[in-house]
Amino acid sequence: MKKIYSLFALLSLFMLSGCGVYNFTGAKPIDAKTFQVNFFQNNADLVEPGIDRTFTLTLQDLIMNQTNLNLVSTGGELTYEGEITDYRITPMTATAVSTDGTAGAAQNRLSIRVQVRFANKKKETDDFEKSFEFYYDFPGQELPTGSVLSEAIRVIFERITQDIFNESLAKW
Repeated sequence: MKKIYSLFALLSLFMLSGCGVYNFTGAKPIDAKTFQVNFFQNNADLVEPGIDRTFTLTLQDLIMNQTNLNLVSTGGELTYEGEITDYRITPMTATAVSTDGTAGAAQNRLSIRVQVRFANKKKETDDFEKSFEFYYDFPGQELPTGSVLSEAIRVIFERITQDIFNESLAKW
């Protein structure tokens, strides 16, 4: 009976050692130990105050939560920098003309685009400069303020930062 437990323990150890190539987030192991995320300036024509800070912190949090890399303010082996280049609200679906003679949008779309420059000091072939964009649709009668705006920005930044993570670290 003792041999069965020993064999099971050895087999379990062997199987777990095979998990070293990937972690549960999909990031492949890299040589780097540190990363930095420089402040993403908001250079969009339409400026929504505070989204530059929110985006920068969202990207930092995602990388810290999905890797074992340490965040540093300077000298990071992996560096993320860039700017918010577009913030726009576009009507998506028109409504019929109302009794007062006006037409409106049944649905609006908030779109945000971020230009990202990624540098890997350990493996320069991984460096890239690329735009990432996503959107959030909301009812035309609602304004993109308060909870609607907060939810839209959360959804958009969650998607954009995950796309940046996948492009820079997951390599799928």
